[in-house]
Amino acid sequence: MAARSKIITPAVLFFLFALCVKASAQGNDEQTHFLGAHSNAFDSTEKWSYHFQLTSIGQGHQKFYSKYSGPNSLRDSDETALSLTSTLFLGRKLWRGAAVFFNPELAGGKGISYALGLAGAANGETFRVGTPEPKLYVARAFFQQHIAFGKGNEYQDDESNQLSGYVPASRITISAGKFSIADFFDDNAYSHDPRSEFLNWSLMSNGAWDYPANTRGYTWGAVVELVKPKWSVRISSVMVPVKANGNVFDQNIGKAHAETVELERKLKVNNHPGAFRILAFENFSSAPSYSTAIKAMKEGDTSLVSIISGKAPGFDYGRMKYGFGFSYWQELTNTLGIFARASWNNGTSCTWAFTEIDQSVSGGISVKASAIKRKDDVFGLAAVVNGISDDHIAYLNAGGYGFMLGDGKLTRYSEEMIMETFYKIKIASTLWATLDYQLVLNPGYNMDRGPVNVFAVRVHVEL
Repeated sequence: MAARSKIITPAVLFFLFALCVKASAQGNDEQTHFLGAHSNAFDSTEKWSYHFQLTSIGQGHQKFYSKYSGPNSLRDSDETALSLTSTLFLGRKLWRGAAVFFNPELAGGKGISYALGLAGAANGETFRVGTPEPKLYVARAFFQQHIAFGKGNEYQDDESNQLSGYVPASRITISAGKFSIADFFDDNAYSHDPRSEFLNWSLMSNGAWDYPANTRGYTWGAVVELVKPKWSVRISSVMVPVKANGNVFDQNIGKAHAETVELERKLKVNNHPGAFRILAFENFSSAPSYSTAIKAMKEGDTSLVSIISGKAPGFDYGRMKYGFGFSYWQELTNTLGIFARASWNNGTSCTWAFTEIDQSVSGGISVKASAIKRKDDVFGLAAVVNGISDDHIAYLNAGGYGFMLGDGKLTRYSEEMIMETFYKIKIASTLWATLDYQLVLNPGYNMDRGPVNVFAVRVHVEL
């Protein structure tokens, strides 16, 4: 109970502070929203944007079969874990089309087995942060400028990191500073946000996209978007960490950097919205290749047995990880939507930031519970199949381990297969509760372990 109090008490204080900020600005927000909704000028009439979220996830699994375990294995005995994140989203208009956004965030707790042992980790709110004591940090701090690139305007609502008002329907948008690269890329209406949708890592983003980030999922850089009414193109260049799953970014940006490009096409089927996105990326870092690590281990050099330990003595740059991803979603009726993803990377160099997946395919459905007169409740069902490259398999079988996987050996490889289902209940206008279940076959690609049944309860507050 003491550990849980250490997590919950600071978050409650953070929530009360956010509530006061929101309440003090409510009158002004209502006025500016009304003016913005009736203005035709390209300019947001809202000067400030205030939002808040708090998400707590209790998760656990029962004892499961395990022929053997290693340094990074999912614990095979009964296990529970609690995580909590709390974020304040602040936005301020600067001048015509320009704004700054600042997000202080409080996070504490941990995922099951400290987010080790599963390529598709079970809790998307825990980015390998294992300390139960809450930590306050800056999640995002970035500048954004909209530049008109044609005629016509469109209205955007007040949302987290978005001011209400009119913006050009055709525009160039430049964002620079600290953010999550997933804020801009690989969006999906039904499978992207673990605070309100599926919890599994390989369902919230393309699993094989080793998207650059620090331990908590954020990076520094810039994104440029060309937005048109029916399609968009975006490109980014951002920093990568010095070592796998590290919090310190590599300052040698000439040799360590990551680029992502994405094409989005908006769809309409019987007047229901949808979209598909095609993504490509390249990451340059000091990540060693799996073949180099295996060779060193055979020669008695243990410096690359653990990738998370950092660079080996005298190690250099030059390796590139590249890959592709596809994301699709479509609303079919007012209550039913579908989605699918597929991704691949070359799998020759070690995973450096997201998770140990080199190929992934997923799909699922989202259903509003209107049939039982619960139109704001949502039922979701999805499945994902994850795989890794031959080099990655050989490295794990040789006794190596990355920052998430490593059972000591991998003599019987198979794809990691996950089924997830949830039911989200709207309790009040700002409060949701979710029951979630995940079935994992071959955890960590190992046929000698599992299956694993993971149960979760999520509570989410949003202002």
